Amino acid sequence: MRTPVSARRRSVRALAGFLLVTALALTGCSGADDSSSDGGGSAEKAVSDARGAAPQEGAAADSGTDEKARDSAPTRPAANRIIRTASLTVQVEDVPKALDAARTAAENAGGFIGSETTTRDEDSAEHTRVVLRVPTDAYQEVLTDLEGTGKLLERTSKAQDVTDQVVDVESRIKTQRASVARIRELMDQATRLSDVVTLEGELSARQADLESLLAQQASLEDRTSLATITLTLSEKPVKAEPKEDDDPGFVDALAGGWDAFVTMLRWLAVAFGALLPFAVALALLALLWLRVVRPRLPRRPAPEPTTALGPLPQARPVPAPGRGDEEGERD
Repeated sequence: MRTPVSARRRSVRALAGFLLVTALALTGCSGADDSSSDGGGSAEKAVSDARGAAPQEGAAADSGTDEKARDSAPTRPAANRIIRTASLTVQVEDVPKALDAARTAAENAGGFIGSETTTRDEDSAEHTRVVLRVPTDAYQEVLTDLEGTGKLLERTSKAQDVTDQVVDVESRIKTQRASVARIRELMDQATRLSDVVTLEGELSARQADLESLLAQQASLEDRTSLATITLTLSEKPVKAEPKEDDDPGFVDALAGGWDAFVTMLRWLAVAFGALLPFAVALALLALLWLRVVRPRLPRRPAPEPTTALGPLPQARPVPAPGRGDEEGERD
């Protein structure tokens, strides 16, 4: 009786061992699949984490939980960043001399000439337009020197505060640099080719955004550190004042009449010159008709004269002498 019982126990133990080994094998396979899926999605997760790093840092700075983000946030500059521009129109006696004085004033202040344009009008008067870039500290001093070169005709000035824009660009540059550094770290850690390709595309896009922000920062720095002055120099007033009209006299009337007469003759000559080709062509056509075409046409017989009562009676022909005597004798 003991032999069947022991055999049954052995079979039960063998079945239990087989089930245990199968369960362990299935657990190991599922763990491998999970690890492979985690490795495959590491690039996408890293990119999404890097994209959300900026908002998280901003939220941490607002809540006060992230002291490092608060310390790295840009602070407002002590002095406001202002873009200053001005435009001057000055009448001078000698344009080249005044231009040399303006160039000297800009160079002494640490500035330079941005552009220069010189023209002459119908009266041979010279006009020069020059753009000066001078430091903002010497802006007012240079304006005063330029106004003293001649008679000031027009002046306009403008100041634009861009402090908030400068602070915003600096903050975005710091955030973008941190994002680029994070992508570079992920590229060093990536092992799969697909992850490397994805991270390279993201790195190129973020570097392009960073370069754009750096260009904006450089432009703002140039416009806030150097003021722009546009100077126009002329040898006569830009807008001539209207002259008072005196009462016209006999000479004025005679001159006006002569001018009107000459103008009329000029227009008549213009009209005659415009009609002359057509007149010549018509004359040639008429000559051709009279000399060539008309003689070849058949002539029509002259119509008989008529009156209101009808055609005129015709006289009988007079008989020849001798013929009437012969007719009498016959009778």
